[in-house]
Amino acid sequence: MSEKNKPSARYEQGMATRREVLGDDYVNARVSGTNTFNEPFQHLITEAAWGHVWSRENWSKRERSMVTIALLAALGHYDEMVMHIKATPNTGATEDDIREALLHVAIYAGVPAANHAIKLASEALKSMKEA
Repeated sequence: MSEKNKPSARYEQGMATRREVLGDDYVNARVSGTNTFNEPFQHLITEAAWGHVWSRENWSKRERSMVTIALLAALGHYDEMVMHIKATPNTGATEDDIREALLHVAIYAGVPAANHAIKLASEALKSMKEA
């Protein structure tokens, strides 16, 4: 991290939460790919998404996981959705939770979004069971 982007307490909390949810291997891979171009973005998501939102105590990691999966599916951000599905062993969200979240997507965001999300979720869950 560059001198001008010294880690704040919020950043440090965000990194701890990011590691707790996504796992050290995933986070280490992202951090190792940091360069002068993407460093501000990595800093932003670590501090804002993980330090401000995911670190709040109002919802459990399980609840945040389900909402995040539903939002990503509804918006068509399927790569990120799969990443968060693969993080569910760390958040406590279950296969049933994922299914319920995606059923909500079907009703509130559209069947095509949910249809593709369910296909990808099924593949991700299968690969997690085989691992």
